[in-house]
Amino acid sequence: MPTGHCLCGNIRYAFDAPLREPVICHCKQCRRQAGNGWASVSVAEDALTIDGPVRWYRASDAARRGFCGDCGSFLFWAGDGEGEIAVSMGSMDEPTGMMISQHIFVADKGDCYHLNDGLPQRDQ
Repeated sequence: MPTGHCLCGNIRYAFDAPLREPVICHCKQCRRQAGNGWASVSVAEDALTIDGPVRWYRASDAARRGFCGDCGSFLFWAGDGEGEIAVSMGSMDEPTGMMISQHIFVADKGDCYHLNDGLPQRDQ
């Protein structure tokens, strides 16, 4: 069962279902919160067990972002009514056995880097 935690360890989580292929999101909100593109993997919300005090920030009318109030680790993104939650790849315990499958929201990509890894790119 894949597991992970925030930087300070106050929030821990585990998955109990198959994960979708990981993606890197380059939207402006992810870049601002994560410092650049945000790599994540999605799972059904009811298959994710979270232990610890997640703080949620409503970043838009359509989604919220979960983080640790102590160390600040950006851990989760949940779209309203989607039934899935995206989890930070950087917070997962290794080995994950997964590879990034694509880049999303590349139309919002920052100007300080290039995407030349050959992976598929979606503007949205």
